[in-house]
Formats: sequence, structure tokens, C-alpha cells
Amino acid sequence: MNGPGSTGTAPAAAAPATDPGAALHLRVEDVTYAVAGRPLVDGVTLEARPGESVGIVGPNGSGKTTLLRCVQGVLRPVSGRVLHDGADTARLSVKERARRVAAVPQDSGGGFGLTVRQVVAMGRSPHKRFWEGDTARDAAYVHEALADTGGAALADRPFDELSGGEKQRVLLARALVQRPALLALDEPTNHLDVRHQLDLLTLVRALPATSLLVLHDLNLAAYFCDRLYVLAEGRLVADGTPEEVLTEELLAEVYGVRAEVRVHPATGAPTVVYLPPAAPPTVRRAVPPTAAEGLTTGATEGAR
Repeated sequence: MNGPGSTGTAPAAAAPATDPGAALHLRVEDVTYAVAGRPLVDGVTLEARPGESVGIVGPNGSGKTTLLRCVQGVLRPVSGRVLHDGADTARLSVKERARRVAAVPQDSGGGFGLTVRQVVAMGRSPHKRFWEGDTARDAAYVHEALADTGGAALADRPFDELSGGEKQRVLLARALVQRPALLALDEPTNHLDVRHQLDLLTLVRALPATSLLVLHDLNLAAYFCDRLYVLAEGRLVADGTPEEVLTEELLAEVYGVRAEVRVHPATGAPTVVYLPPAAPPTVRRAVPPTAAEGLTTGATEGAR
């Protein structure tokens, strides 16, 4: 573990006032998901124990987002199963899944004219009947979640007018008020500056919920995740602690890059230092015709 309680010390964060529900035990057993007969996820098995932060990493197109959507129950695998505390998600209702799992997607989508406060309040929907309005308790959850994510000043602004980073924080606040046992985050640090990346991941680590994160930044993954699963072309190619997984050989094989993996002197976490390619790529540029060639070509074409 490279966060709190590990050899490295992650930034301290108080447990959020939203107090999400108890963490669940996630198991993904030999899951395959295919489109038109082509597997996007191929026989993947993974586990996240209660309260763990587990990272899914890999190159673009390796199936990370598809796997996360299978875990959420949004996509149904063609084979294998996803278990939440032993319950097969295929047998759970949409509302039951929403009470267990909250998602922070890559794409924020549209706010349909809603304010930030209204967007965050939507996270309470799984806990209410469709005709029920917002209660004082709901309002308190929304206020606390916005404070936890640094979005209190945004509460009355139209969601559609926010920057990408501001929207990302609002979507995390919406997930918090859902009080999930499992947080599924798809590249949650997209659009965020360095400070807000660290703030967001520190907050996620402070939650009692289990968290499953798709991350592109391997150094953030190494620091904030207890364990990593590496996908390539839809298949699981490595899993274990960051120290076990992040090797120079794996980075060369899976990502096609040269890198050194060092132990960070301050955090104790493995740190990837990327190196330039052994042979710089050859860049071929078209040579523009000379003025004389251009005149000759033009004269020839005009005579045709």
C-alpha cells in the first residue's frame, strides 16, 4: 500500500463528512465482453477487498473503461460474472446497483440547464422513491459533498458553464452523496491541475468505500493504489502491488517505452522516469516545389 499506512505517506485528509456506506468486496470472475464477436475484455479476473483502492492501467484501447462499465453493471458480460459482496450484479435491479456503486465517468455530459447543486442532488435518487422531493438531510449531504470536493463556491452556477476540471469535482461530489460502497472512477484526474489531482485522489483514499480507478498516470497509480491490474488488448497481463507490477520490462512490453523505475526517496513508492527512444523516429517531410517547378507545372496544366 502506497497511501496512508504504507512505506510512503499520502497527503493527510480527514474522512469526508458525507460518510459513505460500508465498503463492499468486489470480485470479477473470468469476464468477457464482446462487440460483434470481437472481445473488448477477454477473460479478466480481478478482486478489490473492502476499503482497498485498486487501479486499472494500460494503454489506450486496452479495455479499461469497458471493464469498469461491466463492474458498474452498465454493460453485461457475454461470459463470467461480477460479484458485489457475493451478489451477482446481473441479478440486481438498477436501483440496487445504484445504491451500491457510484461512478465518476470520463465524460461529464450535459447539465441540461441544471445548477451544480441540482446535479449533485441527483446522487440521492437511488435512496428515494421517484415522487419524493429533497429533504433537509439531502441538502446537508449536498452541502458537505461540495465542501469536501472544493466545489462549495460553485453551488449555484450552471453546470454547463464550468470548466472540465470543475465538472470533474462536481461529479465526484454527486458520487459522494450517493453514499456508495464502491466507487468506480474512470480517469478521474482528467482536466485537473496537479493540486486538484492530488486533492481528489487523497479524498478518495480517505473514504471507507472500496474504490476502483482507471488511471493513465502510472506515478499517481503507484502512490495512491494498493494494487494494480494491467490490461493490454483486453487481457490481464499483470497484477499485484505497484512494486510488483511496475517494472522496466513490463513498461517496455505493454507500453512500448523505455523507462527506469526508481523508489521515490520521500514517499517510498515506485516512480517511473521515462527515457527518450533509443532511436529517434524518422520524420519525412514533403519537399515543396521550387518556384521554377511550380511555374512549369502550371504552364503545362494550362496547355492541356
